[in-house]
Amino acid sequence: MKVSRILKEKNIAEYLIYMWQVEDLLRANRCDIDCLRQNVISRYPEEERPELEEWYGNLCDMMRAENVTEKGHLQINRNVIQNLTELHGVLLSSTKYPFYNAAYFKALPFIVELRQKNGHKDEPELETCFEALYGILLLRLQKKDISQGTTRAVEAISSFLSLLANYYDKDRKGDLKLDD
Repeated sequence: MKVSRILKEKNIAEYLIYMWQVEDLLRANRCDIDCLRQNVISRYPEEERPELEEWYGNLCDMMRAENVTEKGHLQINRNVIQNLTELHGVLLSSTKYPFYNAAYFKALPFIVELRQKNGHKDEPELETCFEALYGILLLRLQKKDISQGTTRAVEAISSFLSLLANYYDKDRKGDLKLDD
């Protein structure tokens, strides 16, 4: 829980990836607080457990209410993608951020290719980007090989999302000047 708060403040992209991991952790424990207590919460210091139990319990309740216990993402996480998508559109339409535009257009061929491969041509581009990064994270955790082509794609997408996260942070703090 502390991790999510810190990441949300420091890097919205890392926060979203972390929250997707939490969703999968909850799914792996069948959104059952007893399983979570035994498999996850019990590994934390005693003083942190009540807060963790409440947080995980609330997330499990939300997952059940939103019918995402098998797949999909919580509305709070979809809202992050929506907010980033709105900022992305504003940044692209501004002439003040040529480096952002360059990073996006460098990543765009990879995004298009990924969308064609996964069959989700209508999903938001940023969701495709985050799915790619999350997929790489899972492959690395499983110690699986990652091709050079995939590595190049992920580097371009990661650079692009890193810039977007940085601009998101500046915007949240009121330091981003979007007026042309």
